[in-house]
Amino acid sequence: MSVSVPSPSRARPLAVAAAVCLLSFTAFWVAQRLAHVNMLDVMVYRAEAETLRAGGDLYAMRATSANLAMTYPPIAAVLFLPLTLVSVPLMRTLSTAGNLLLVIALVQLSLQLVRPALSRVGSRADLWRTTLWIAAIVVWCEPVWTTLRYGQINLLIAVAVLWDLTRREGSRWAGLGIGLATAVKLTPGLFVVLLFAAGLLLWRRDRTVNQWLRTALTATGVFLAATLAMALALPADSRTFWTRTLFETGRVGHAEETANQSLSGVLARLMHTDAPGLWWVAAAVLFGGAAMALAVRAAVRGDRAVAVIVTAFTALMISPISWSHHWVWCVPLLILLYDRSTRAWPATGAVALAFASFALWWVPHDPGRPELDQNAGQMLLSAVYPLTATAVFVGYALASWRGRTSRTVTGGATEAEVVGREPRAVREPQAVAKE
Repeated sequence: MSVSVPSPSRARPLAVAAAVCLLSFTAFWVAQRLAHVNMLDVMVYRAEAETLRAGGDLYAMRATSANLAMTYPPIAAVLFLPLTLVSVPLMRTLSTAGNLLLVIALVQLSLQLVRPALSRVGSRADLWRTTLWIAAIVVWCEPVWTTLRYGQINLLIAVAVLWDLTRREGSRWAGLGIGLATAVKLTPGLFVVLLFAAGLLLWRRDRTVNQWLRTALTATGVFLAATLAMALALPADSRTFWTRTLFETGRVGHAEETANQSLSGVLARLMHTDAPGLWWVAAAVLFGGAAMALAVRAAVRGDRAVAVIVTAFTALMISPISWSHHWVWCVPLLILLYDRSTRAWPATGAVALAFASFALWWVPHDPGRPELDQNAGQMLLSAVYPLTATAVFVGYALASWRGRTSRTVTGGATEAEVVGREPRAVREPQAVAKE
């Protein structure tokens, strides 16, 4: 029996990529230590788990010198219980190491989302080589840096969602990650909306139960099962969260803080108030409706990557609070833009610069709440992520509109004919999706 051995010509580039990634991660780790990062959020997670073990009131708890409260559903405290089994220094080390591994996982799943062909057995070496090169770079962007600085769970949430959305057709596990992520953080629930909307439209067209619908049903079932289990195990805390804490956005932080990169934050700074109220509701409904229409249309056309990334950014935009470290979804966005923007390098570079520049921190942001008195230039800098997302959405919408116009001008060409004229980078995900 012969054994297949990787050729030196293929193994060498992979080894170089691994060495570069390891060097970048080591430099990142040293830089974070030199910056004296406090890993504040993982300390709060640990305090939540300790409160649970002690039988205390989860939502009366306050932790760290910042007096932070629990903002997640009760199941989060259960999942954080392992943090109490190790010392604080070891917990910090494991948190950083785990998040660096999640950076690699996020990049690889993003590549599989954008280029499904890389998932094939013969392309594994290419997938790993590309993953390691990209991970060595994106670890330095602001959302990833800040996620590790605080010891946040954003990378884990994104990986759970993408793990579901890159499963093979017919996978019985697809939906598990989104369901659990929604049970912990709620905002991933917008992916369930995408799954149901696209699944129902495809069912109406084909009259068959498709992967979108199956994933949606599984995710919904997992979310309900996890939530009901917590209602039985922790009835008082569950009642407090679902009837009171859920609506207390102020316990998360002030809406006008520069770190809040949602529509709510932009409007709060623009209006010089910490409560944009109905203006935010109207903006969220209009923006969310238009963006989700783009996402569902992309899903129905077979462009899963665009559908997923638009949905992720829509959730970030319409949420009352979206801290800058929540925007780790910039990683799959940059991979998508790099893959498809063969003639738009300036646009891709501008988006990359927006997430790597740390521009939102160039404005005053001390505890005295100076964001309530920003000038026009400061408002632009502190709205860098929402402005970038809006520009990407508008660009995609205009490109889609021009595509429809070209079909009309060419005498009503079929979808297959139009796709046949698109660049290969655009066609490949659609072709694979139909296999």
